[in-house]
Amino acid sequence: MVLTTFDLDEYVFGALQAGASGFLLKGAEPPVLIEAVRTVARGDALLDPGATRRLIQAYAGQQHPGPAPAGRLALASSLTVRELEILTLIAGGRTNAEIAARLFISPLTCKSHVSRILAKLDARDRTQLVVIAYESGLVVPGQPHAPGVLPAD
Repeated sequence: MVLTTFDLDEYVFGALQAGASGFLLKGAEPPVLIEAVRTVARGDALLDPGATRRLIQAYAGQQHPGPAPAGRLALASSLTVRELEILTLIAGGRTNAEIAARLFISPLTCKSHVSRILAKLDARDRTQLVVIAYESGLVVPGQPHAPGVLPAD
């Protein structure tokens, strides 16, 4: 069972290819989540309704989902969901204090996340993190935020 913030086709397809029988977004209500776990435990499959619709469209040939940019997948696999949120906000020009307030965490916790992101991505500073976020496709010019990540304002 995969529970994620990201409603991206490549994550759905990747989860299914990895053997997942369930795929839900974090916004699912608790009763839905509980029933989903029971469904998967029974050996059945369950997908988020939006993902199901896109899979049907892809199967029917109405659209052909391609692979995600390699940089975005590599970035997503090396960082946690929270770290991706923070990196996106850094790329949007937010300070640690602004990020902490927005995500309801302490400034010290935010600083710890930023330090881990820097280490994981082998980046020297926040400026290099912004470049990495854009080069990987996590942040796209003219797009207010990455899919599954809180909008900047």
